[in-house]
Amino acid sequence: MPLLEVTDLRTYFHTRRGVYRAVDGVSFSVEKGEILGIVGESGSGKSVTCSTLLGLIPQPPGRIESGKAMFDGTDLLHCSPAALRAIRGRRIAMIFQDPMTSLNPYLRISEQLIEPLLIHEKISPADALARGLAMLEAVGIPNAASRLHSYPHEFSGGMRQRVMIAMALITKPDLLIADEPTTALDVTVQAQILELLKKLQRELGMAVLFITHDLAVVSGLCDRVQVMYAGRIVESAPTRDIFTRPQHPYTKALQRCIPALQEKGRELFTIPGMPPDLSKPFTEAELLQRFELPPETAPSALMPSVAAVYDRREHGSTSDGGHRPPLQGKPAEIALEVRDVKTHFPIESGFLFKRQTGTVKAVDGISFEVRRGEVLGLVGESGSGKSTLSRAIMQLVPVTAGTVLVSGRDLTAASADEIKAARRDLQMVFQDPFASLNPRLTVYAALAEPLLVHGVVPPAEVPARVARLMEQVGLPARFLQKYPHEFSGGQRQRIAIARALALEPKVIIADEPVSALDVSIQAQILNLLAGLVRTMDLTMIFIAHDLSVVKHISDRIAVMHQGRIVELGDALDVMERPQHPYTRTLISAIPRIAEQQTGR
Repeated sequence: MPLLEVTDLRTYFHTRRGVYRAVDGVSFSVEKGEILGIVGESGSGKSVTCSTLLGLIPQPPGRIESGKAMFDGTDLLHCSPAALRAIRGRRIAMIFQDPMTSLNPYLRISEQLIEPLLIHEKISPADALARGLAMLEAVGIPNAASRLHSYPHEFSGGMRQRVMIAMALITKPDLLIADEPTTALDVTVQAQILELLKKLQRELGMAVLFITHDLAVVSGLCDRVQVMYAGRIVESAPTRDIFTRPQHPYTKALQRCIPALQEKGRELFTIPGMPPDLSKPFTEAELLQRFELPPETAPSALMPSVAAVYDRREHGSTSDGGHRPPLQGKPAEIALEVRDVKTHFPIESGFLFKRQTGTVKAVDGISFEVRRGEVLGLVGESGSGKSTLSRAIMQLVPVTAGTVLVSGRDLTAASADEIKAARRDLQMVFQDPFASLNPRLTVYAALAEPLLVHGVVPPAEVPARVARLMEQVGLPARFLQKYPHEFSGGQRQRIAIARALALEPKVIIADEPVSALDVSIQAQILNLLAGLVRTMDLTMIFIAHDLSVVKHISDRIAVMHQGRIVELGDALDVMERPQHPYTRTLISAIPRIAEQQTGR
């Protein structure tokens, strides 16, 4: 008998614009000790499905229209609130995607960690604290005893996620639901979290429901995989079968979007069109129309199949093949030069009379140059100094020493007015477009603002220029009067790119622009950026923690560690013949298709 069996689950949201069928007839089961993966694009219904099981759907507007969710003999959908609370947190636990929004910033870690024990078990606070400390040590928190009473903001992203895992597992649940627990984490931290989950799952014998959009992660973690699309499960099979014998066109399309499986230098495959509108009825035939590709838009025959890569890697080969031809005909002109740049931050103590007790060397002697039309990939873990370096180049943080030259102009010695003028040639695309776009401005106002501030075109020509910017990033002009919250994540990132292009810069710094996007949307943004580099002869610094993405888009790669560049070279040379031990560590941590664990 399965530990969890869900039958014909339907969760609809009743809004002013109609009934949104977020989950529409979903059925699946999870066996004891099994890891089941659920994959799909944003909006496919993955998170809503799991939130429904735990009674976390806001009602209204949400409503459970039908279905059963039998957990060890109890129907989670129809039991009393008290019975559900007794199960939730005790026998079923959940890890959310963003630990910073899940942890209470006002409470110490110790208080939040032992709360499930105090609620669900008859245990003294002292005993609960002892178990909490043991669990922090089990999830690999260094110096756990001294960190037990820290606040959430005092931990890194990876450490906060470990705390969330400790909170979820402290009651030794029978089922763990992990909702995108590694999205936007560095590859090394992601590898640590996944290995930790597998280790604890084996030790505790629990079942895991793992939600993600990263197919490479599920290939090495899960026993079975279910693919969700448009609120439905379109395919369910053992992990190996999903990758070697996929049946549904959507599963095949998702696999084709993975950058690591595509030839370097060629346009990434993207899923055409948009998912169906879940507020309107649609047939199975209409669902499949999106995947009926004409021959001229079909994936390149040169692209290796997922099955071939799966089998090749199982037999010890990790090369993806393909080589982007070297840059040809590129001008030798240097667009950006960084000379021995240092950005140090003082560590101070005291309230009224502060004194410096140390120094954080965020960027410590960085030198490189980027030529016109070149893409330099910048990789490294969180805290390595990548974002600080990008902000130092932009003059958004103070430069302690060194020089930054943009087209021969020294920004470190420039006045405020000169820096403002220089920003016409130097623009930035941030990781979170929702945070970088003003929520009170329409898209038109956001794109027109830099044109008016810098006087790029006469006011009468601004509407035409804004419409052209929308066309450049692949968005229709009818979206111009909408606000940022009315767009998907990928569309917002396109708007942020359009704003960066408004001044026709010579250099763009893209700081983690695709790290939190689905693989299909990620491919669209990467194609857009690569196309803009070619058509506008842009120079770009592309910052990311996903080395397979960096390899695909970059001409050269620079690897940062502890504020310094430890390796710099041709993209394929760095990826396939790394010289520095840290680079080899980053590459070894990349989730790869079919790295199956023995003994599972």
